[in-house]
Amino acid sequence: MLKPFTLITFALAAAITTHAQNKTKPNRDTTELKPVIIKGYLSDQPVISVPASVSVLGVAQLRIQPDNSFVNALNTVPGVRTEERSPGSYRLSIRGSLLRSPFGVRDVKIYFDDIPLTDAGGNSYLNAIDIASIQKVEILKGPDGSLFGANSGGVVILSPLNRYNDSTYISAGVNGGSYGLFHEKAAVQLKTTNYLLNINQSFQTYHGYRQNSDTHRNYLQLADSWNYSGKNTLKALGIYSDLAYQTPGGLTLAQYNTDPRLARQPTQTLPGAIQQHIGITTKMYLGGLTNEYHFNDHIRNVLAVFGNHVDFANPFITNYEQRSENTYGFRTYFELTRDRKPSLDWKVDLGFEWQQTNSHIANYGNKKGVKDTTQTIDDIHTNQHFVFLRYAADVYKRLHVEAAVSLNDYGYDFKNIYPLNQNNFTNRSFGAQLMPRLALSYQIINALAWRASVSRGYSSPTTAEVRPTDNIVNTSLQAQYGWNYETGFRLRNSDETFMLDASVYYYRLNNAIVRRLNADETEHYINAGGTNQLGTEASLYYWIIRPSRYGFIRGLQFNESFTYSHFRFRDYVVTNANYSGNRLTGVPKNVFVSSVQIRFPESLALFVQHTYTSKIPLNDASTVYAPKYNLLQARVSYQPIIGRKTRFEIFAAADNLLNQKYSLGNDLNAVGNRYYNAAPLRNYSVGMNFMY
Repeated sequence: MLKPFTLITFALAAAITTHAQNKTKPNRDTTELKPVIIKGYLSDQPVISVPASVSVLGVAQLRIQPDNSFVNALNTVPGVRTEERSPGSYRLSIRGSLLRSPFGVRDVKIYFDDIPLTDAGGNSYLNAIDIASIQKVEILKGPDGSLFGANSGGVVILSPLNRYNDSTYISAGVNGGSYGLFHEKAAVQLKTTNYLLNINQSFQTYHGYRQNSDTHRNYLQLADSWNYSGKNTLKALGIYSDLAYQTPGGLTLAQYNTDPRLARQPTQTLPGAIQQHIGITTKMYLGGLTNEYHFNDHIRNVLAVFGNHVDFANPFITNYEQRSENTYGFRTYFELTRDRKPSLDWKVDLGFEWQQTNSHIANYGNKKGVKDTTQTIDDIHTNQHFVFLRYAADVYKRLHVEAAVSLNDYGYDFKNIYPLNQNNFTNRSFGAQLMPRLALSYQIINALAWRASVSRGYSSPTTAEVRPTDNIVNTSLQAQYGWNYETGFRLRNSDETFMLDASVYYYRLNNAIVRRLNADETEHYINAGGTNQLGTEASLYYWIIRPSRYGFIRGLQFNESFTYSHFRFRDYVVTNANYSGNRLTGVPKNVFVSSVQIRFPESLALFVQHTYTSKIPLNDASTVYAPKYNLLQARVSYQPIIGRKTRFEIFAAADNLLNQKYSLGNDLNAVGNRYYNAAPLRNYSVGMNFMY
């Protein structure tokens, strides 16, 4: 029933809006809606003309979702799957398999404003960030290494500042709920003519639905911007995050059905999660300076210098790992533009990004959460840099053409400190790789734009894959690469109260990096043939009743997103098993996300969202599946008008209203068939927000 309903909704909305788009004008009593702007491609651009599949989550979309996790907000974007096996343990995938991510983020490049959050070794500590301190998320889907370096999945850009709120304010909020949830946040922003200072602080704790799943995070974020001359701006960005969370571990199907709240149970040969006190602590310091300098009206330069330090510890069932990681680097580009003319408007960007990450990785025995005898210690120094060139042109404000290419270099040096006590590093270099991208969009009429693109993806193995938990440096592991072909369209009405975005793509990936587990539950990675990834994505937002100050219903918005993933292994043979033709492990075939937001008099609002996820293969043989599930969530808020600048909100929310039993993040290809990590049943939260 879900599929026909969704298709009918898309068709009906498109028909109604296309018919009415030139017959209605905004009423003076309605609220002005701001156009969607994308900045990811180095400069501001209306999303209608961007020749790529991009999604933008602004302040309104982020704040209506739970602010204790990225999961709900990111999962509203078609083609994006975010999982949380236990509170604080993220996995993020864009148009691809989660095979490379036992936890964390791989295959995706993440930026915090102009600063890479993804280090040279390919690790991205997204769970260190508090979503309540983020003002905007831009997601560029598909391989986009021409401007952002090695990736084969896509790019995520987190913005700490709200471009539409440049006033001085103080804000605070608190919410709490089921299973010991407590989240406190506070922010202050100081704005003068040429200066802006924004500071965000938060604390979050959550006891979790399952045993051994406590989470705590202290977070501090700084954004400082100084306009020191005309358009010239200097920004300082900083993050301190102290995150600690327990990991309950996977359950067998019998354990999951008997008591899903259990942590991983001991066996005759191995202790359980509680006995070993398994968990992860991550302390991160990140900082950087970004300078934008305009030499004249046609030439500008953006330069960012940055660094971060991460202390990481993970007592696990079989060992205790500690990592100390230091990253430093810079990113810069020059942009040349010409005088704008109706017939042709073009720009050229030339840039360079360089990163170095030095990792000290030590493994010990784990004696009930305490470090025991030393197993092995390694130093790995990873270097990644690339130069990029981009040409973009608008022809008669209808045809937008982009051609871009980057030349990527990646390599690492390693030596064993214990037990071999090596004096010299061994070098492993990868050949320089070209990553081109050609894209165009054509605005057929003002309401309709068609786009197409072809791009090459390239993703080098991460430090965690080169030196996995079996403690063996795998110098034979190769980078994965492939070509992505895509086309799509965007349809909107004149005041942008309606937008339909749809695309279809085919990505042929070679040398796919796949995670494999040993009998002792340590992991290693191999290159296993390739994948054929055919997908379709569509998203719709529609203000059926435009926001207004009058009437019983003062705003009615409908949102829908749809993801179809026909992903298959190709030439995938491991020992005597041939998995070619099987579905990619961890990827649902269909995902639908539908939501309705209604605004009533007296500043009351209701938000309801439904998510359908089809069954998910849990092993490469496609013999075990997680069942399909439906999630229903709701939020009611009240925002009384106190003064011209003062805003106050109280809200109540409920998640998993249907009380579905499901696993939001499965252990793939799990040893002992421990696939399942149960998500919370029906749960509630209440809170308040204040701004002055």
